[in-house]
Amino acid sequence: MNDLVQRRRDLLGPNVSTFYKDPVHIVKGEGVWLWDNDGRKYLDCYNNVPHVGHCNPRVVEAIYEQAKTLNTHTRYLHEGILNYVEKLTATFDEALDTAIMTCTGSEANDIALRMAEGMTGKRGIIATDATYHGNTTLVSHLSKSNAPEVGFGLGEYLRHVEAPDSYRIADPDGTRFAAKVQAAIDDLEAAGIGFAALIVCPLFLNEGFPDQKEGWLKPTADAARKAGGLLICDEVQSGFARCGSHFWAHQKQGVVPDIVTMGKPMGNGHPVAGLVTRADIMESFRKSFRYFNTFGGNPVSVAAANAVLDELKDKDLQANAAKVGKLAKERLLEMATKYDFIGDVRESGMVFGAEFVLDKETKEPAVAFADVIINKMRERGIILSKLGRHKNTLKIRPPMPFGDEHLDLLMTTLDEVLAETPVTAG
Repeated sequence: MNDLVQRRRDLLGPNVSTFYKDPVHIVKGEGVWLWDNDGRKYLDCYNNVPHVGHCNPRVVEAIYEQAKTLNTHTRYLHEGILNYVEKLTATFDEALDTAIMTCTGSEANDIALRMAEGMTGKRGIIATDATYHGNTTLVSHLSKSNAPEVGFGLGEYLRHVEAPDSYRIADPDGTRFAAKVQAAIDDLEAAGIGFAALIVCPLFLNEGFPDQKEGWLKPTADAARKAGGLLICDEVQSGFARCGSHFWAHQKQGVVPDIVTMGKPMGNGHPVAGLVTRADIMESFRKSFRYFNTFGGNPVSVAAANAVLDELKDKDLQANAAKVGKLAKERLLEMATKYDFIGDVRESGMVFGAEFVLDKETKEPAVAFADVIINKMRERGIILSKLGRHKNTLKIRPPMPFGDEHLDLLMTTLDEVLAETPVTAG
């Protein structure tokens, strides 16, 4: 293992991140399971890239059949991308009827920001102060924790607003967040930059997926539209039925965005991503920018993406997400009555977790304790992570076929680990 870590450092450079104190050497995946190089089996409670399960047979077969027939770029005519976009846009509000295919969510978000500039003639972008939207030069600035130290002076065009936090900040109807966004809009306009777009994950997943009633984002969307800006919903993590109640999380929020971006789960691990938008926004973009992506929307990628949509529908995985999420929240709430360090429990379909605190009165985050728990769970054969502003909330985001028996194993193991682990400060 140490030799592999050193080779990685020598060949890929320093500071390439790995999960866990002792990294896992994964060599095989199937369904919701992973195996390491020693043959040990792990329950995957984290990865949303294999959205319909590791090595899903339908997706693998679709990739194989198309790869042995044809793979080229979209300057040649091909029905595959058109058939896929028709099927994809049918899952949205009828106004969102055109798409661009890319290879990564970062690319999709980068294009979305350019679309906003093209439509508004302005450059001011608003994001939350605890988010992540990708790693192109422009998009990387949207994340305060990942922003580069140098960045061609792009920081002046960005404003970060306080991320929602249902555990610590009372905002039941979203009006407080809307007021924060309005203040940022006013600041951009006063600076002469102007307001082009607000970009958010509709579940605010990196922020800790706070509890929000349906329609919570509507006051903010109304403020953005009134100011002449665009609403961009980044559904890379939250989309494709993960929230359970809806196919897209923005539908749960009661809004119709101007642009929806998507990525990781779209091709079940095959590098395919994209965005969906209105025809007038697409026309403006095509006139304002010369854009082409060699691999975006290639026949093999869209075959994989098409198979994902079919699998979601045929296996009714949206209903499964709703059912498993409900059960998971019940189990976590039971644990919260046993352990004082569980300050809050949150769930949005197939995304759920518990926030650890040192004191329920002060709500001081138990960051070091969260690290200990995820490493102990890894030692017990359970793969998960943490997130949120304070990085003290369990991030449990399994592949969509995750079932009752997998949930029982996860919760039983977590209960055992919590029972044997003393709370640590830091």
